[in-house]
Amino acid sequence: MTTDGFRFRDGERLIAFGEGVLDQAPELISAQGLDGYALLTTERAQRAAPAALLEGAGVVLHVAPGPVPECAAAVRDRVEGRPVVTFGGGRVVDAGKAVAAADGLRTGAIPTTLAGSSFTPFHRMPAGVDGYGLVRPVLAVCEPGLMASAPMPDLAATAMNALAHASESLYAPGANPVSEGAALRGAALIATGLASDARGHGLALGALLGGYAVGTTGLGLHHALCQTIVRTAGTPHAQTNAVMLPHSLRFMAPRASDELCRLARALGREGTDPTQSADAVTPLAARAGATRLGELGLAAEAIPAIVEAALSHRGIAGMDAAPTRSELTSLLGAAL
Repeated sequence: MTTDGFRFRDGERLIAFGEGVLDQAPELISAQGLDGYALLTTERAQRAAPAALLEGAGVVLHVAPGPVPECAAAVRDRVEGRPVVTFGGGRVVDAGKAVAAADGLRTGAIPTTLAGSSFTPFHRMPAGVDGYGLVRPVLAVCEPGLMASAPMPDLAATAMNALAHASESLYAPGANPVSEGAALRGAALIATGLASDARGHGLALGALLGGYAVGTTGLGLHHALCQTIVRTAGTPHAQTNAVMLPHSLRFMAPRASDELCRLARALGREGTDPTQSADAVTPLAARAGATRLGELGLAAEAIPAIVEAALSHRGIAGMDAAPTRSELTSLLGAAL
């Protein structure tokens, strides 16, 4: 394997990464049993899609803006039992996973951002569907330039989301040596890519590794809070992650000291103080633009409801020592 390009088979899943891999998408889709697919995308993303990808689709469906449950429900009937291939950002990929989970379908992903959705089994279900299922794409076609194509500061925001995946996997319930190696390598690549104004390869590979890592370990405090903030307050997903990540790391430092010391070293900091992980992330997160939740439209009055909802999130409920209401209120207040 070289980091210039590789194919990695993990159970039923194939991850293909490298320059020019987008041109191979039709053959990879066919090899993974996704022929006749419904292509889920957006009007904007479709303009960047290869002609062969559009021509191979049984139907092309646009995912509307809005929460994933409603987006997925709006296209579900028109999928008509076809395999699902997604071409877009995290919301589009999650909508495809939701439809696949609801109807027992296979799905593949071609990410156009640094979102980790293409590598994880985490998603919500279509509106109106009872029960819950976990589906991860059986194919991820990762073209680095496409994944890192967003302009700044949006690129920095999505990179912080990717860095949050890598960071959280270090102390999540399913943390293990395999995911840790991927997470630390991914974190270093993301930090280096942002600090040097690099585009493409490093950021994309870092996002892939971070997504892979958290997909094996599960979620923790940071994602529990961010998902709850986005769902209840309507703040933008990537920017919410960017604002919260330094605060989440500082909060977790005494609870995951060894893990966050290793993260700090991966981010170029020396010493044995786990709060250096937060110090290293703070200037990177600032490149996303907003540095306070209030800048994203969150009002102080919303914090109590967010805290109550977050306490029941599996990412917090599954912690060995779950934070108290008071601790979460203080954490959110510090980020406000």
